[in-house]
Amino acid sequence: MSIAATKQEQNSAADAAQIKSAIEAMTKVVRDKEDVMKMLFISFLARGHVLVEDVPGVGKTTISRCLAAVLGGDFSRIQLTSDLLPVDIVGGQVIENESKTIQFKSGPIFANVVLADELNRATPRTQSGLLEAMAERSVTVDGKTHRLPNPFMVIATQNPLEHHGVYPLPESQLDRFLLRLSVGYPGPEAEVSLIVGGAAELAHDKLSSLSPIWNEAQVLQMFHRVDRISIHQDVADYIQSLIQATREHAEISTGVSTRGVLAFAAAVRARAFVEARDYATPEDVRALFLPVCSHRITLTTAGTNARIVADAILGEILSNVSVPV
Repeated sequence: MSIAATKQEQNSAADAAQIKSAIEAMTKVVRDKEDVMKMLFISFLARGHVLVEDVPGVGKTTISRCLAAVLGGDFSRIQLTSDLLPVDIVGGQVIENESKTIQFKSGPIFANVVLADELNRATPRTQSGLLEAMAERSVTVDGKTHRLPNPFMVIATQNPLEHHGVYPLPESQLDRFLLRLSVGYPGPEAEVSLIVGGAAELAHDKLSSLSPIWNEAQVLQMFHRVDRISIHQDVADYIQSLIQATREHAEISTGVSTRGVLAFAAAVRARAFVEARDYATPEDVRALFLPVCSHRITLTTAGTNARIVADAILGEILSNVSVPV
């Protein structure tokens, strides 16, 4: 084994240990959600955004704040409503009182971790403004382009059970999200501890105690190392076979796009990195197939349980496609 390879393995182990430490620190604030936090790190390292579909009050905001705290980044929360305009998110030109000059005033999108709460309550125009910023990582106001911070991640939420006064995202916009997740309720033991300890005050105190584990330069170095994770030909063939199956399934009218394939590969690399490996495995692929692809397919028949049906179909595909040895 070469010296370079040995050093790369040491870096991978050190990075994975730091991520594990960060997740442990976050679970002291929000208990029983290690899997969700791990998925957030995977999306962050793959430079993707996350759509969280869940009922209110399960800790989505607190988890997002925890991620920003351990990353040492700025956090911003945007409450989406039907009267919100794109300028309220990206910012706009204002007249400075003292100089009487027109200057750009940045909106809440200019943060490292942005929580876009109840995304489907915003009008399509406002949704498109947010999603354009996500895709381009910049905003253009009056012909001038303003770059968003690097790193930059959006965690958008929506309640899948409410259908009054909402504007569902079309498939082309859902495709902008790397992962779709659910936080879910905590387990009975964790919930009892919240009752005894006083959840709101306890979470606030512990959140303020979180300290950054990385600085910006270290985060950018991690991005570079994630990009170097190897995907063997057999694993790449496995990814393509799964994606092709979504395009040929009788109950799916639109399968995963090429953009979805590239997003899938990026997520697989990020998971391998989190697991302290410099190569991807079929297990990385299987673990991410549903959260990466379930919102990227269109079913032939629509229904109120579309997500459940989509997950079931993808589970069937996962069972039927041969796993490389």
